[in-house]
Amino acid sequence: MQYFSLNNNAKAVGFEKAVRFGLAPDRGLYFPQQIDGLSDSFWDNFLQMSHHEIALHAIEQFVGGEIPNDELQKIVEDTLCFDFPIVELSQNIATLELFHGPTMAFKDVGGRFMARCLGYFNQNSDEKITVLVATSGDTGGAVASGFLGVSGVEVVILYPKGKVSHIQELQLTTQGQNITAIEVDGVFDDCQEMVKTAFLDETLKPHRNLTSANSINVARWLPQSFYYFFAVQELMKRKVKNPIVFSVPSGNFGNICAGFIAKELGLPVSHFIASTNQNNTFPRYMESGIYDPQPSVQTISNAMDVGNPSNFDRINKLFNQDLYRLKNVCSSYYFSDKETHKAMQEIYENFSYVADPHGAIGYLGLQKYFENNPDYYGVFLETAHPVKFLDVVEKAIKTKVNIPPQIEEILDRVPEKTPISSYRELKEYLIDNAVK
Repeated sequence: MQYFSLNNNAKAVGFEKAVRFGLAPDRGLYFPQQIDGLSDSFWDNFLQMSHHEIALHAIEQFVGGEIPNDELQKIVEDTLCFDFPIVELSQNIATLELFHGPTMAFKDVGGRFMARCLGYFNQNSDEKITVLVATSGDTGGAVASGFLGVSGVEVVILYPKGKVSHIQELQLTTQGQNITAIEVDGVFDDCQEMVKTAFLDETLKPHRNLTSANSINVARWLPQSFYYFFAVQELMKRKVKNPIVFSVPSGNFGNICAGFIAKELGLPVSHFIASTNQNNTFPRYMESGIYDPQPSVQTISNAMDVGNPSNFDRINKLFNQDLYRLKNVCSSYYFSDKETHKAMQEIYENFSYVADPHGAIGYLGLQKYFENNPDYYGVFLETAHPVKFLDVVEKAIKTKVNIPPQIEEILDRVPEKTPISSYRELKEYLIDNAVK
């Protein structure tokens, strides 16, 4: 499998180089040169397959033989070491819980998969790699957990000051070992721009061998397709007859873009909903056909506070810049903090289910879609455990949320972070603290 840059001004590369580089030299995102639907025999056996078997079939063409199948199988098994339950709330609504991994967020899948791929590629090398990543909340914790202790890899995480939850910050800043947290005086878009600038800064290359673990990296992005397969398999086993629509809380749009990949591979999904908060660049694009990114605004669903979603370029490519084609597959709506707060209350009161703010926005997207499409079976993604947004959730449902063990163990830790306010300071940090 070859990957080309969506800016079309860089050489195509294989999977390993796409993972190592993160971003192409021309600042473009890497995209697979072809996507082949899964075989008839795969679909004939789909209901009998384990999660590990499904994931291996779904990802192997994208790895392109650059990791032997027995090693790739081990990576998949080590990545998928937790459950992905579907909880039915009503006759036509369910939630797909993606928070049963070590950091209690959906990004554990991509973080663990990428860490293990990079560990494989780096196992016989003395070369040190720095994973430089921007986070709006959950990415950083998942990457920190996934890469913790991986030989030859240092992780540097940039996060916006005061714009992640307390528990998210603890997950970013208290791992130690090969994980460093950088607190940026700005918003997520500033963090993401610093990361992209660093990748293309030739004067950094003598000091750092950089790659990214945001969803701009193909090894972070593509494995997110797995859980759509798992959900559809489960719904088929439950004899759901109605067409399936997934409502995906969307910020940087890697998650829903992975869903589109699953559909390209043949997964029978009728429709997707990109549900956003007031960072509504994508819903406005779907309405007007004009892509007009704005500075991000802070909301209670902070992991989605992205004003200029990176994966828009991949979505554009998947649909050949054809808005009509995209609208056949996807709808998009945005919601305010007030609506999100009310939705958390409603979900709790009607279904005795505790949703986090991002899941609540997914639920709202379903409700909006059902106004004109009542015959669908809707699944909204619960992308993080509600404990990660404790103050917001408890205020909405007026009930204490139980704290899981993996969160309990970090609550007394003391954050360690380096504050910066400019790219110059980031560059100085990377050079001054490079392994000699």
